[in-house]
Amino acid sequence: MTMEQYIRIIAGSFILISLALAHWVNPNWLWFTAFVGVNLIQSSFTKWCLMEIILKKAGVGGSCSAK
Repeated sequence: MTMEQYIRIIAGSFILISLALAHWVNPNWLWFTAFVGVNLIQSSFTKWCLMEIILKKAGVGGSCSAK
């Protein structure tokens, strides 16, 4: 699996989990959803991806632009 696929899985999971938490726990969890969305947008413009750095330190190889 490529780094890009890992990042998409993680971002999608974060969004779904935070939506569930906002529904059943506290609506303030929607701020986390917004945070994930803003990070996805900023990474598309700057080509800098915090999750990529975290995954590399965790031992997952590749890069966001790897095919």
